[in-house]
Amino acid sequence: MRVFVTGGTGLIGSAVVAELLGNGHTVLALARSDASALVAEAASAEPLRGGLADLDILRAGVAQADGVIHLAFANDFSSPDALAKAVAEESAALATLGEELVGSDRPFVTVSGTPYAPGRVSTEADPLPTDGPVGGRGRAVTAVLGLASRGVRSTAVRMPRTVHNEGTGGFAGLLTGIARQTGVSGYPDDGAQRWPAVHALDAAVLFRLALEQAPAGTSWHAVADEGDKVRDIAAVIGRRLGLPVESVPSETYGPLGPIFATDQPSSSTRTRQALGWEPKHPRLLEDLENIQP
Repeated sequence: MRVFVTGGTGLIGSAVVAELLGNGHTVLALARSDASALVAEAASAEPLRGGLADLDILRAGVAQADGVIHLAFANDFSSPDALAKAVAEESAALATLGEELVGSDRPFVTVSGTPYAPGRVSTEADPLPTDGPVGGRGRAVTAVLGLASRGVRSTAVRMPRTVHNEGTGGFAGLLTGIARQTGVSGYPDDGAQRWPAVHALDAAVLFRLALEQAPAGTSWHAVADEGDKVRDIAAVIGRRLGLPVESVPSETYGPLGPIFATDQPSSSTRTRQALGWEPKHPRLLEDLENIQP
């Protein structure tokens, strides 16, 4: 299958591209810069120059592909306005990709986050949140899943709060960056909140399985760790960096503060049973031992 991939040179995307190529697929990778194009070429993917806001380029990518995997996101959490802009850009891109696939029965795999289920572990059956700082992403992905009724084999792979590889990535990676800046390895409130996690190489396998097998309109959870306590994550970061570990105000995390402070464990039981997915790489707390002082 020739697969058009957005975000194919990021932490998750590079793993997905390698997984696809290693299993007989070819890849057309959206590349927003010359540097990204070189990375794609080095990975044996064909680059397509353009960014997520270049809607005509996205249409051209779909026209050349047997399926689409969407992973790109601006990842600008510096302010509420910056985050809102990133969400709006992605929403327009998803709508464009989806419309180009209508009536084709081609697979369209998009990405979202695992949902929050008050008082319990969330499952694949829980709906995505459509309010809050990233509610727009939930609305956009829900619309993509709705394309199942219009001849698109649309599916969503829901990613946990930390997707990691060699000690970097995700919310845990943000905690590490903030610790380096502030001199304190912090956690919100009492740190008992639980965050799910997965290794990027395990997540990549699930994206391929969803592309190849998943029925239209379905959601899947790329969750290896159901929930690591944030204070345990901060403890490893603090020990690796030689920094004190303590509670810090939620304002420390900017617009992500409310999300950081929420207990949000998640399950992947149905995903494992239905698609035969089984994580094999190091869990988060073990992988964080790769952090260098």
